[in-house]
Amino acid sequence: MAPHVYPKGCFFKSLADIKDKKITIMGLGLNGGGEACVRFFLRYGAYVTVTDKKPEEELLPTILSLKKDPSVDFDRIRFVLGRHELSDFQEADCVIKNPGVKFNGNEYLAATKNIESDISIFLSFTKAPIIAVSGSKGKSSTVSAIHYGLCQAGFKAFLGGNITVSPLTFLEQTDESTPVVLELSSWQLADLRGRGVLKPKISVLTKIVADHQNWYGGMEPYVADKKLIYADQTPDCYTLCNADDGWGKVFASETKAHVVWYGDKVELPVRVTKALVPGVHMKQNLTNAALVMTLMGVEPERALEILEEYPGIEHRLEYFFSWKKPGTEKEFRFYNDTTATVPDAAVAALEAFNGKPVLIAGGNDKALDFTHFADSAHKASAIYLLDGKGTEKMIPLLKERQLAFSGPYPSLASLLEAFKKDVMTGAYSSGEREGHGSGGALSGVTGASLGEINLSEPAASQSAACDASGHGPEGAVNVLFSPGATSFHMFKNEFDRGNQFKKLVPEIFCEKFC
Repeated sequence: MAPHVYPKGCFFKSLADIKDKKITIMGLGLNGGGEACVRFFLRYGAYVTVTDKKPEEELLPTILSLKKDPSVDFDRIRFVLGRHELSDFQEADCVIKNPGVKFNGNEYLAATKNIESDISIFLSFTKAPIIAVSGSKGKSSTVSAIHYGLCQAGFKAFLGGNITVSPLTFLEQTDESTPVVLELSSWQLADLRGRGVLKPKISVLTKIVADHQNWYGGMEPYVADKKLIYADQTPDCYTLCNADDGWGKVFASETKAHVVWYGDKVELPVRVTKALVPGVHMKQNLTNAALVMTLMGVEPERALEILEEYPGIEHRLEYFFSWKKPGTEKEFRFYNDTTATVPDAAVAALEAFNGKPVLIAGGNDKALDFTHFADSAHKASAIYLLDGKGTEKMIPLLKERQLAFSGPYPSLASLLEAFKKDVMTGAYSSGEREGHGSGGALSGVTGASLGEINLSEPAASQSAACDASGHGPEGAVNVLFSPGATSFHMFKNEFDRGNQFKKLVPEIFCEKFC
């Protein structure tokens, strides 16, 4: 089915044009985007209907946030929760669409007069230079590093988009001198098709891998949405393309902007070789941020100096907790990488460590292939699996490769309790352990399996296998939560999953021992 093309421009001719319009916001959510839209349209005097298929109890944090704010005019808000009503779409002057809702086949969107998104409205009325980033891997780290770097270099810069900050929260603070860094998902880009409002001064396309195939059904339509990031760029703009990626060559051949190549074999004016956050891929993200900074006028040496101190962002290879096994000096360091929602992201996280971390993975499926994940799973010293449809695809692949695993477990709490028990009892001395759930008993294989790391041994005997990537004491055991799968069957979203992990680890490991 052909993608939907929106009318050129914006329904609203000016911000003043919003006053007294009937606006339906499709999707309140919990990540801030829906709430930001409510606040924005109320601020400009609209009548707002908020509709979401989630029930009120699930949306309570967002609703309470609005209710606790005395500046929010509840005389102009109507909530329709747990359902959609067709009349709310038919009678609205404009519907603000959630990017996670498909247009094709949606009876509610088909009934609307006009559709906008928070991104389309922002781009229609800001005068700020836009730095737009999209791709499959590294988007959030790249935009965060660019924003951090520009701010440290003296710019008044803003960050928004798919990184869970709606740009409508800072629209009025932007002008020609305030660069705005936007992370744009393929869905957010699709909502801009035909409008002609996205003209980034600099666009960055990170590595492309298979993602959201349950939505797109193939790579071509997925990549077609990514291409919208440079569709309206002109020769005075820049497009950063990956020379190590076949898609990068396609993008470079199509964009009208000046192409800036990046990659391992490309000679660059600036390249980050030292970083606080582990991983080769992070160094590439930081290098891309440095390239953007130089295009914005920052001296290369200054860009490097700043980005070598970049601290990273929440939920992406985020080190957050350390625990020592009682009676020993053995340290366990926990990393939260919950935003690894595709198999290749979990592989990249594994490769970020010099030694072999304990890997916690698994969850729901996005119609993706887990073969690459299974081929790389030997890079983990032990594997614990959460339950889910994606996990059901992982398990036979791990068994084919004679890689032992523990689980799958029905909850994070039960998984962490089992891991702690194994640590305390030294259960991996023999490389064997009784399995849980549908995983059955472990195969007890050796080689690249659970038997490679004996958690009951002193630290010195494990230092070669467990050396962190330049972080933490030599011999520490790194515990990596990088699911490689989605979260929705067990959690509200990947951020809820990461927050629960960060809450449970100290609770479970410090009980009686802290």
